[in-house]
Formats: sequence, C-alpha cells, structure tokens
Amino acid sequence: MVFTTRAGGASSSPYESFNLGDHVGDDAGTVAANRDRLAGVLGLDPGEIVWMEQVHSNNVAVVDGPQAGPVETTDALVTTRRGLALAVLVADCVPVLLADHTHGVIAAAHAGRMGARNGIIPRTVAKMVELGATPGSIQVLLGPAASGRNYEVPAEMAADVEKHLPGSRTRTEQGTPGIDVRAGLVRQLMGLGVTAIEADPRCTIEDTDFFSHRREGTTGRQAGLVWLP
Repeated sequence: MVFTTRAGGASSSPYESFNLGDHVGDDAGTVAANRDRLAGVLGLDPGEIVWMEQVHSNNVAVVDGPQAGPVETTDALVTTRRGLALAVLVADCVPVLLADHTHGVIAAAHAGRMGARNGIIPRTVAKMVELGATPGSIQVLLGPAASGRNYEVPAEMAADVEKHLPGSRTRTEQGTPGIDVRAGLVRQLMGLGVTAIEADPRCTIEDTDFFSHRREGTTGRQAGLVWLP
C-alpha cells in the first residue's frame, strides 16, 4: 500500500508536479509520463495498474486483469489477481486501501462525502467477502484527506451525512458545522468487523504537500495504490 504526494512529477501549474489525474485538464502526455514514473518507482508494469472513472457513487467493480482504460463509473475496485495494482485518485476525498493477505483479496475505494454517505465502503467489504476475504483478516489504510477541523459544510449537510455515516459530524476549528469522513469510516469499518485500521492524519486542505480541490479549485490528483505481490 502506498500514497503519493504532489512532488516529483513533470506537470506544470496548477498541476505541479506529480499529477496522476487524467481528467482535470492537465496535458495527457505529461500525466502518462507521471504514471509511468510511478510504476517504475514501485517496480510495476504501467499496464498492470488499474484506474477508475470515479463518479462519487457506491459502485464496486471486480477486475481480474489489465484494463484498456479506466473502469467506468465506479468508485471501488476489488481483485484477487496477484501483481495487479488498484489505484484511487483523490484531492480531499478519502482514499481507502484494503487488503486481506491471508485470503488474497484487495480493494481500493474512493470515499468522498457522497460515496461514503451512500455506503461505498460496506459494499466494498461485502464484495471482498464474496471473493473469500474475512472481515477480521482485512487490513485498512485510510490516506490523507480533508480533516474535520477544516472541512466546513452547511449544518443540514453535516446532519445528513451523520445520519448515514455516524461519527462523521464535527465542528471545524472556526466552530462551524463540519464533517470528518475518516472518523465516520473508522467507526463504520469497526461495525463491519474490520478492526486492523490505520489512518494517515494529514489534512489535504492545509498540507501543501498534497493537491486539494477545496484549497485550490483547479488542481491535480494524488493516488493510493494497493497490490498483491
């Protein structure tokens, strides 16, 4: 499991420099070069990395080999194929990497506010279980994302997310309504019987090592990747 930052790539402003998103307006050739560089650093074949056309849904797709392009209209990927890397792109949403090494099942999920609210993680865990995983054997890593202290939303939205993702409503540092998607996901995962959970506490809104849509508007995307060696 690995998460990237925005450093070390070839993209120019406002995508500088290690932008891995091919849907944000950056030069396609530069994004491809960044993705090739990522694969090389990780010792992977670029063709063995599977990307998603993320749409803030709760759709989960199972993949068993390389894809010609991004898997369409999905926000989580699951596989049992060794050597196949699953990638999730983010710029404030929570990248969630899941692995059951005992039973050989992995997943990568894009848990933005809407996807998390609508159950992307329970659906991902359920699909992993269908393929042989057990909740008690699943390890989860939540990556850098918007933190509750900076993720301000209208009070009605905070209440709605809390209703569907208990434990996510919070107050920002300014005392305004906010949500902490990571906190809600940790509570949700534990309720599913997944207890081996680690969360990177860094906030993409305040940490300029990361791309942040909330901070910058037009910007790049960092990635989380998971694979079975």
